[in-house]
Amino acid sequence: MSTLHVLSHSPFGDDRLNSCLRLLGSADAVLLCGDAAYALQPGTAPFLALQSRQIKLLVLTEDAQARAVQVPDWAEAIDYPAFVELSIHHDKVNSWL
Repeated sequence: MSTLHVLSHSPFGDDRLNSCLRLLGSADAVLLCGDAAYALQPGTAPFLALQSRQIKLLVLTEDAQARAVQVPDWAEAIDYPAFVELSIHHDKVNSWL
């Protein structure tokens, strides 16, 4: 069973990202949207935590662009229709509110 984990809050304000990373299964994926896109700022603790993991990591293109965040080659930028497809593809969607 696979889960799409959706994070939308800044990784610098609380521990949601780390909690999410601890619970990931091998078939799970993580989608960064909204202020969670700041996790892809190079050299930061969230960036290093994501980079060191072998996970399927996605970020909404519009949110990365709005925050002037470059998407590294080990992550995938997607649009809203692809987000819908991901939601259908996974057995569960967990929004980290």
